[in-house]
Amino acid sequence: MSSPPRRAPTRSNFACAPSPKPRAPGAGLVTGRGVSYVKYENVRTYVAAVAEVEVDRRTGATQVTRVVVAHDCGLIVNPDGVRAQIEGNVIQTVSRTLKEELTWDRSRVTSVDWASYPILTFLEVPEVEIELVSRPTEPPWGAGEPSAAVIPSAISNAVFDATGARLRTVPFAPKRVKAALGALT
Repeated sequence: MSSPPRRAPTRSNFACAPSPKPRAPGAGLVTGRGVSYVKYENVRTYVAAVAEVEVDRRTGATQVTRVVVAHDCGLIVNPDGVRAQIEGNVIQTVSRTLKEELTWDRSRVTSVDWASYPILTFLEVPEVEIELVSRPTEPPWGAGEPSAAVIPSAISNAVFDATGARLRTVPFAPKRVKAALGALT
């Protein structure tokens, strides 16, 4: 049995190659892939994810098109429930990573509606593929929060692969992506 760090790249057909990808000058829409892995709480759930992105270099807009997750949470009692939990968690974390940001002024929170606190729309939801690693000799561990731990870094690594820019502050809003791209020149 292989572990999540091997299963997610294998399932996504991830090819090891130098990163960032070489780009032609002036390329507008570029694509990239990034991988991330966590051993959650150092002793329990193992999760790996591969994120695929498209980045518009002119606007900084970033779209996550696909996420492949391999998840080992010990004994899996209800596989459909675990898949649903992971899928929802991935989608929510993609939204937080790309769009969601709490804003405030000196007296109050200013992100009080969907216009000032955007979330992922249905058209922006990536394809999510999940591979469960069942280990029936282990106790059931967790399938909620652990997959959230790998999504931001997988997306950041995919943006780096696509553009050469490192993103370290969420959300990866267009203005932040453009600033990171501008720092490369």
